[in-house]
Amino acid sequence: MPDIRATNKPLPINIAGFLAACLFLFLAMGAAGCSGEPDQVSVDFSKTLPLARPPHHANEAGTLRGAVAAMISPRETFIHYRQLLAYVARKSGKDLEFVQRKTYEEINELLGKGEIDLAFICSGPYALTKDRYGFVPLAVPEVQGSTSYRAYLIVNRNSPFQKLQDLKGQTFAFTDPDSNTGKLVPTFWLAELNQRPETFFQQIIYTYSHDNSILAVARGLVAAAAVDGLVWEYYQATNPVFTSKTRIIKKSESYGIPPLVASRRLPAAERERLEQTLLTMHQDPEGKKILTGLLIDRFLPLKEEWYEPIRSMNRRLAHLKEQPHAAKP
Repeated sequence: MPDIRATNKPLPINIAGFLAACLFLFLAMGAAGCSGEPDQVSVDFSKTLPLARPPHHANEAGTLRGAVAAMISPRETFIHYRQLLAYVARKSGKDLEFVQRKTYEEINELLGKGEIDLAFICSGPYALTKDRYGFVPLAVPEVQGSTSYRAYLIVNRNSPFQKLQDLKGQTFAFTDPDSNTGKLVPTFWLAELNQRPETFFQQIIYTYSHDNSILAVARGLVAAAAVDGLVWEYYQATNPVFTSKTRIIKKSESYGIPPLVASRRLPAAERERLEQTLLTMHQDPEGKKILTGLLIDRFLPLKEEWYEPIRSMNRRLAHLKEQPHAAKP
């Protein structure tokens, strides 16, 4: 179910089918209050369904608590990644407690506190906050022979935009405040132009999933978005109804693929068993079938150098922000 939030105030999960209406109302409200600064509109839909959240409790010996950061929509996450985590849990002789949250930060916090055992997280939080949250890498997906991915800057297929500079004064969709491809990368691109998102774009929204961003661009509800190239390619290969309505106008350099990590509070022996299960998953017919459904070749051990480009970009961004230029419209 799509879930789109304004920059400042989070929304409960939307009723299926409300995406277009919600975005239309959001943009209409922003247009009514346009000024020299981009609108940061808070929208509250009272007649929505709250996202059910399972209570956190002390872990039971026979339960593995797994999660997936909101890289794609809750429905897609549940269907595909839950199956993968259930396989890993079963191979460990445990039942799976599948936990879902809307933001990367929520998943990171749960891992840091030991309230979940393992999770797929975004590459940005892994590269930049590994020590803070105590992420312990388990494995990295290999997709089409590669352990890297890129950010795609996408626009509607019928729009006139050809480059980032053409988007000045337009409405833009970020994915998550902690997203590498959906926030850090486009912010860095703008910094290289001596610009900031808050002044370059007329309005900014957060969609909290890459497929929501693709959908918003495809329907012309926002001018552009920065999305995870793997997610765009996944839908282009499996269900291109919306990706076919978008165009890629810019691609980033390569970064390490979002990894699967464990909580530091999980005993080392259990982490080692989980890692071994993941690294041999492609050799098991059942495991191979699950991986194929996700377009994953296999899992490989993580190498820290894969994530250094993100750390380097973040350092360069901090340096650019310190420069005495005027990033004004």
